[in-house]
Amino acid sequence: MTPILVFDIETIPDVAGIRRLEDLPATLSDAEVAEFAFAARREKTGGDFLPHHLQRVAAISCVFRDSNGFRVRSLGTPDDGGAALVQPILPGIE
Repeated sequence: MTPILVFDIETIPDVAGIRRLEDLPATLSDAEVAEFAFAARREKTGGDFLPHHLQRVAAISCVFRDSNGFRVRSLGTPDDGGAALVQPILPGIE
């Protein structure tokens, strides 16, 4: 059997990065900063999917199937950064 690895990366807006990039005031809430970015993106592209550099990795889930069976796993914790979430799957991809 050919091993198969499928993964899904869920992201959230990088509010701190957007705030810094757009020089937005600290008085705006995180939700307001995210909505600002979504509105700007909708105006530019018609959709609100932010460019990758304006996103943070929030979770990675994997499904792996091989001759030993079928496994599903989600990686990391809400406090982990993107690098900590990606590191565990790199050996499996190689």
